[in-house]
Amino acid sequence: MVVGYSDELAGAALTGHDMRGIVKKVLVSPAEGWDGWSMRLFELEPAGHTPRHRHDWPHINVVLSGSGTLHVDGVDHALRAGAYAYVPAGALHQFSAAPDAPLSFVCIVPAEGDA
Repeated sequence: MVVGYSDELAGAALTGHDMRGIVKKVLVSPAEGWDGWSMRLFELEPAGHTPRHRHDWPHINVVLSGSGTLHVDGVDHALRAGAYAYVPAGALHQFSAAPDAPLSFVCIVPAEGDA
């Protein structure tokens, strides 16, 4: 059993090619007993974005706050608090915060997606 508060977790700033203003917090993972899965919180600063990329696992996402877009295979989808999305394995995708607002979302992936 795990109960926690995301504002009490230290986040890891992600840097690299085509990334901007991203902090990742791992909420629940195999380390906490959820074998095979990881639930992460991503916090993007205004105009922040993940890289446009694809991989062999799906994502399940829920937007907690802010606004932005989710690009999936050539289509941009508007995001706001309460939005949810399933991104299939192999889909080209990117999360972007609005220029004037941060974006916070939960992302659940198989454990290999958070290695």
